[in-house]
Amino acid sequence: MSQTYGRSPLWELYNNTQVTREAVGDLSNFKSSEVNYKLALWDPRVNGVRYLKTLAFTLAAGLSPANWARLRRIANREVGDPFSITYDGEAVCMDYLQAVLEVEFIESRMTLDGASILEIGAGYGRTCHALLSNHEIAAYHIVDLENSLDLASRYLGAVLTDEQLAKVHFHGVDQAEAGGALRELRFDLAINIDSFAEMTPDTVGAYLDLIATHADHLYVNNPVGKYLDKSLDGHSQGDAVVQLALRTGLLRDIVDIFDDRAVAAQSRRFIDAYRPGRDWALLADARAVPWSFYWQALYRSGAAGR
Repeated sequence: MSQTYGRSPLWELYNNTQVTREAVGDLSNFKSSEVNYKLALWDPRVNGVRYLKTLAFTLAAGLSPANWARLRRIANREVGDPFSITYDGEAVCMDYLQAVLEVEFIESRMTLDGASILEIGAGYGRTCHALLSNHEIAAYHIVDLENSLDLASRYLGAVLTDEQLAKVHFHGVDQAEAGGALRELRFDLAINIDSFAEMTPDTVGAYLDLIATHADHLYVNNPVGKYLDKSLDGHSQGDAVVQLALRTGLLRDIVDIFDDRAVAAQSRRFIDAYRPGRDWALLADARAVPWSFYWQALYRSGAAGR
C-alpha cells in the first residue's frame, strides 16, 4: 500500500474494527450499521447530545428577528444547566426555542397583555417564564402534580423578577375539583403543552370540561398519536412503561411519526379531540416545530367570540 496515500493510524483502526472487508461486502443494512457511522453519519445510539445540539443550532438559524427579540427578553435561561448552543452571540437551548415559537403562535391570534392564564401541567415553568417575559400578563395560574409543582415553584422563583413572580399562583390538582379554587376563577387562556397525552382519558376530559366553562381560549400542543418504533429509543425504560404510555391520552392510534401525510391525517383527529365544546371555534392549527408528530391548535369559545 502507498505510504503517501495510505491509511492514517485512525483509519487503520477503523478498517480493522468497523469498516472491515466483511462488513463492506454486505449491502443489506450497511447504512444503519457501524460502516456508515464512520462514513456518513454519527452513530445515533451514542451521539444524542450532538444531534440535539445540531437540531437546536438549525432551529436557531431559522429564527425570525421578532423571535430573537422574544428570546432575548427572557432572562436567566441558563438556570438548570441546559444543553445549549451559541448563535449570534446568544446561548440558546431547545426548550426556549420552542417556547418563543409557541408564544409567536398564540400572540398572533389573541391579545395576551392583561390576560389571566391557566397552564395545566407546566413542567418546570418555561412557558410561564417566556410569556411573563414578553407580555404584561395579569395573572398566571399553574395546576400540576405535587412534585412537578414544587419544581416549577423553585425554578420560577429563581428566574423571574419579584414583580413577575407575584403574578404566578400554584395549584394542586385537587383545586380543579368541584368546589376547588380554580372553579372560582375565569381565564382568558388555558394552555396544555405535552401533558394531555400522558393523562388518563378521563382526566383529559375533566380538564377540557373545566376549560369549556372557565376559559375563553385554549392553546394545546401535544402528539397526534402513539408510536412503537423501537429503533427510536430502544424502549430504554422497559416494555412496562411502553404499555403504560400506550394507554394514556385521547389519541392512542399508532402512527408513523416520520410520515408527514400520516401525521397530517391524524392531526384532524387531534383538532376534534381537543375542542373543548361544540361551540368552540378553531382559530389556527399547525405542526409544532421541530417535532414531526406534535401538533398545536388555538381555540376560542363561542361566548368569547360574540
